[in-house]
Amino acid sequence: MTRLPTVDDVLDAARRLRGAARTTPLLRSGALDSRVGGRLLLKAEPLQRAGSFKFRGAWSRMSRLSAAERARGVVAWSSGNHAQGVAAAAAALGMGTRAAIVMPRDAPRAKIAGARALGAEIRLYDRRSESREEIGAALAAERGAPVVKPYDDPDVIAGQGTVGLEAAAQAAHIGLVPDLALVPCGGGGLAAGTALALRARVPGISVHPVEPAGFDDTARSLAAGERLANAPGARSICDALLAPEPGALTFALNRAQLAPGLVVSDDEARAAMRAAFRHLKLVVEPGGAAALAAALAGRVDCRGRTVVVVLSGGNVDADLFREALAGDGGGALTGEGRKR
Repeated sequence: MTRLPTVDDVLDAARRLRGAARTTPLLRSGALDSRVGGRLLLKAEPLQRAGSFKFRGAWSRMSRLSAAERARGVVAWSSGNHAQGVAAAAAALGMGTRAAIVMPRDAPRAKIAGARALGAEIRLYDRRSESREEIGAALAAERGAPVVKPYDDPDVIAGQGTVGLEAAAQAAHIGLVPDLALVPCGGGGLAAGTALALRARVPGISVHPVEPAGFDDTARSLAAGERLANAPGARSICDALLAPEPGALTFALNRAQLAPGLVVSDDEARAAMRAAFRHLKLVVEPGGAAALAAALAGRVDCRGRTVVVVLSGGNVDADLFREALAGDGGGALTGEGRKR
């Protein structure tokens, strides 16, 4: 197994991200606090470059590439946010169009268009009959290009951990000590890195991963003590959180760091999207709203407690966002949890 990152790696990633990534705000809402009976500190990663936390991990990994490696370009696979993070990092590092990204054909249109607009070369695949890892590995071998994995990489995990590092410092600045944190979880990189940073800065904090129903592989794996996969055919609107199973590195970290996993429904994610728009004036995608959904739905007791809630991304198709705001319970289902 590749080495596990430590909080020192997160600190190093923070130094390398300085001037490249945005320090996103930690937002408050009296209305949301009243709804849960506690204090919610909402980390607004939709305001990050490329619209999600993924830029942090992509830059952390890609800024370490040699000039020769950058000249060969990079290969990645993603349902959308990692794609845009890699594309944005490639552009900022002067790599131009030298980022090839394998994306599912049914990924949100906004995410495919966003990655292309940032200069990435997009290779579409059918997630029901093809393997993105196999396609990406073949591309990387053909080009001699390094792979930038979406979560199972020490530098990527360390970069994502800067979300927790910033949140801890911002909470301290306003005189608050978080009791717990809620973090959206797909492959587990954001949860792993954020927990590394928060537990180092706020001893005793509980960090809960939050997943959509049908994709609760991390919650079940934590309970079982071993990596478990999702059932084929599961579907959710939370396209950013549809990993088939926890990553090897991320689970090795998360089983030692995380509190029990929490699970939310698609309707609860939609309700959280509406709440974020109404009270924070923030566009949050379904997967990005999962942690807020857990707080608002009472999946964990927030009464009298200070809770860091990571809003992980804001890249959502206009039709789905419009349906969520309308509160009609609609919206097309996307994704299957296999061969991704």
